[in-house]
Amino acid sequence: MKHNGGCKAHAVVNNISRNEHHSTVGSKDPMRGSRKVEGHFRRQLPLTECDDSDHTERIPVQFDLIYRISEYISFFLSSMATQGQVITCKAAVAYEPNKPLVIEDVQVAPPQAGEVRIKILFTALCHTDAYTWSGKDPEGLFPCILGHEAAGIVESVGEGVTEVQPGDHVIPCYQAECRECKFCKSGKTNLCGKVRTATGAGVMMNDRKSRFSVNGKPIYHFMGTSTFSQYTVVHDVSVAKIDPQAPLDKVCLLGCGVPTGLGAVWNTAKVEPGSTVAIFGLGTVGLAVAEGAKSAGASRIIGVDIDSKKYGLAKNFGVTEFVNPKDHDKPIQQVIVDLTDGGVDYSFECIGNVSVMRAALECCHKGWGTSVIIGVAASGQEISTRPFQLVTGRVWKGTAFGGFKSRSQVPWLVDKYMKKEIKIDEYITHNLTFGDINKAFDLMHEGSCLRCVLKLHE
Repeated sequence: MKHNGGCKAHAVVNNISRNEHHSTVGSKDPMRGSRKVEGHFRRQLPLTECDDSDHTERIPVQFDLIYRISEYISFFLSSMATQGQVITCKAAVAYEPNKPLVIEDVQVAPPQAGEVRIKILFTALCHTDAYTWSGKDPEGLFPCILGHEAAGIVESVGEGVTEVQPGDHVIPCYQAECRECKFCKSGKTNLCGKVRTATGAGVMMNDRKSRFSVNGKPIYHFMGTSTFSQYTVVHDVSVAKIDPQAPLDKVCLLGCGVPTGLGAVWNTAKVEPGSTVAIFGLGTVGLAVAEGAKSAGASRIIGVDIDSKKYGLAKNFGVTEFVNPKDHDKPIQQVIVDLTDGGVDYSFECIGNVSVMRAALECCHKGWGTSVIIGVAASGQEISTRPFQLVTGRVWKGTAFGGFKSRSQVPWLVDKYMKKEIKIDEYITHNLTFGDINKAFDLMHEGSCLRCVLKLHE
């Protein structure tokens, strides 16, 4: 295909990417950023050949790609100016349990070795955030910046970080994957032990300090992610690099709730075709369980919730039957046993209520029924049942992040969404600005919201 001047336009773009970033702030190698820019373009943009009179070059052929190039250049110019510097940005700070989050300026230090600073573009709300904010979380620390379900773009990286670079689209993951520790190498779990002692203490592993502060006072990290901030710093083992074409305002949900439900079915329980399933709690996680069970070929998917209005929506995710415990005098486990000729093959507790956890186990079929605990109970709560329930073949299991390995499998989930093989859009019931974060939590507590996505930048 012949183009007059097209190759020159491409040359201009390349000259910008090569030359405009030589004044990198805080970089020992002033060419480092520009090499990444050029490499990023060559890797990301679909190109076609242009036969010119003197030579053959490869050029972008779609106007939307030119727009994307300009966006990348703008982002890299801004990120080069901030690399190695403290960034002041807006964040929602939880100063005390159950007190409104305060939107204010925070200082975000540059990443140290093995760390990544991310510009968070979109974050969603999860009940785990509310749980810690309530003061019931034994690991909850205040003041802190909550948030763990988000997506953004890498702004800068610390020494030794090789798997992501500025400009990469990423999802920060509370479940790390170092691929080196005993857990990662076991092949038996998605848990990772490398940075857990630091993230549980609200600090970074390198120096056991926070990267957040307000007027010099440290603010704790949360779950190693702290996505209720326009910029955050995370460990590199907690960053999943994803397809740059994926919409970040949608795939941010793949940081927690949706993978937790899908994975509980696919990885933890391993539901087989023809199975009967009971799901306790039809929020985002419960609906993701239903979606996963439907895709696994379950023959009956029974939703259990005290809000009968949820059944209509739940049908869209695969729920075939609905039971409201308030409509029955018998214990809910007995109701389900009677409905299913002895009990279900698999049950999932998605609430975090220890009484419901017992009911979920006891509604399983004798000899092979498996119950998976997904919900997080309050501090100090204990589960109980008669030992005979387990002696006669029922299995009680738990799951974290649905058993998915974050860095390896979150990109795969993004790809599945892009191929329309899993739902995401359908879970998003509200979209608000960052300043409305307290209103968003009110909506969640009222029960009228599955997932609310907040836009962090204007």
